[in-house]
Amino acid sequence: MAENKRPASMERITTPALAQAFIREQIAALRAQIGDRRVLLALSGGVDSSVVAALLIKAVGKQLTCVHVNHGLLRKGEPEQVIEVFRNQMNANLIYVDAVDRFLDKLAGVSDPETKRKIIGAEFIRVFEEEARKLEGIDFLAQGTIYPDILESDGVKAHHNVGGLPEDLQFELVEPVKFLYKDEVRVVGKELGLPDNMVYRQPFPGPGLGVRCVGAITRDRLEALRESDAILREEFAKNGLAGKVWQYFTIVPDFKSTGIKDGKRTFEWFVVIRAVNSVDATSATVEEIPYPLLHHITKRITSEVKGVNRVLYDLSPKPVATIEWE
Repeated sequence: MAENKRPASMERITTPALAQAFIREQIAALRAQIGDRRVLLALSGGVDSSVVAALLIKAVGKQLTCVHVNHGLLRKGEPEQVIEVFRNQMNANLIYVDAVDRFLDKLAGVSDPETKRKIIGAEFIRVFEEEARKLEGIDFLAQGTIYPDILESDGVKAHHNVGGLPEDLQFELVEPVKFLYKDEVRVVGKELGLPDNMVYRQPFPGPGLGVRCVGAITRDRLEALRESDAILREEFAKNGLAGKVWQYFTIVPDFKSTGIKDGKRTFEWFVVIRAVNSVDATSATVEEIPYPLLHHITKRITSEVKGVNRVLYDLSPKPVATIEWE
């Protein structure tokens, strides 16, 4: 466990100067570890894997291969942003895998939350393994391990990225931010030139929108979820709430209610808005959103999102409720 303990002398990275010093140190350490060999990274687009990718691009360039798996459960615009930032702007060697049909076919008819999570996690590992086996000469696997992951898993990081690959893929791990806390990772990401909406990306569950499309996932309800979430994020950004609220998103349960549109009776889904503040996710308080803004968001969602006729606001703190619905 000693090699997984943050050095007592390590200063907290709170300023651009400290971040730049950390970047220089890590580039040197990565070059020393990797040499002229090749490294593989599962790039989700989250802040941890994105910062690791940016560090490795600076350190070893094309010796890094990033694999971005689109499982159909990402938020609107996220796969496109990964391609734009890393392939087009940073000139990374990026493999994009469109696995949407594969994941959604596996999830069809599955309503149990834990079963959904297991299917998503296992299928991701299989897809990544398939891509890894297509490549030759890969010696290293990079992961976005951060220090809380080590503390919470007693030194074994098994839940992040691809921590379940078969043993015959004997990669040596590369974990350049494993001694950093999330706030430090963000400071480093900012100095590496990553866009703010990637650096300050709010917490997002591993199974993605799969746990917010409550019940058995259908493509049309998933699309309603993605579009309503995009509207909420857009309005929070416009109204100064994006940096004030710790986590905010929409949920679309597998339940319909009656409504009226254009003078005709409808039977459609409802969208639930969730907005909470927290320090460590063990407890959370509900953000009080001004009613005029709530009315505006409701009008946009009910008029712009297909199949929705009702918007609700979740007023439940944690505890008694959890932050996510599944």
